[in-house]
Amino acid sequence: MSEWRFRYFFSTPFLGSGFMLWSLFWVNLLGTIYGYIWYWQQLVYTVEEQSPWFLPFVPDSPTASLFFTGAIVYLLLDRRREQHSAISVTGAVGFRGFVEAFAVVTSMKYGIWAVTMIFAAASQGDVLVWQDWMLTFSHLGMAAEALLYLNLYRYRWPSVALVACWAFLNDFMDYTFDVYPRLPRVLEDDLTVIEAYTISLSLISIIVALAMWLIREKRSSVRRKAV
Repeated sequence: MSEWRFRYFFSTPFLGSGFMLWSLFWVNLLGTIYGYIWYWQQLVYTVEEQSPWFLPFVPDSPTASLFFTGAIVYLLLDRRREQHSAISVTGAVGFRGFVEAFAVVTSMKYGIWAVTMIFAAASQGDVLVWQDWMLTFSHLGMAAEALLYLNLYRYRWPSVALVACWAFLNDFMDYTFDVYPRLPRVLEDDLTVIEAYTISLSLISIIVALAMWLIREKRSSVRRKAV
């Protein structure tokens, strides 16, 4: 019985419940606002010293949480549609698919990236403060929530392909024009390794997103055959 109760917290009925969706909506929305505030000085510097055209490539994590907030909005609309059948939610292979795929890839990528940078800096003598632990748990949450909603996403592979183009373009812009997230000083001499690691995370996150799509397709095929 206890095992069943534990598994319930990872089930579609629980994850798709109003409580969970609204909780994640507010957590991600507030986290997004905090993230853009955290990036504010770098955003101002980018406009004044580099180019306003670089701005979309600066705030990585808050943009990821912004898109996950959008994905949650679609799931809330799905839930409302189930309660009021007259409401229709479309765009599974269009804008909605792009929002969901973007949320999955970037939440996975930057959730893991930020935690790695925090502890890489700590391993070189940087002192961890409470903000580091807050960022660690919040970014691990970003990566986890991207995986948990596997069964509720609707994106397909073309959306992942578009997001892949963005992810690699963002990496190029970050490390060619120095608009990557500000790093602790102890990591500034490791930039070449960090660039390679970031690109690797992009690739891994894209593969994970495609794998999640394939799993959903296989499950849908099995259900159709069973009918």
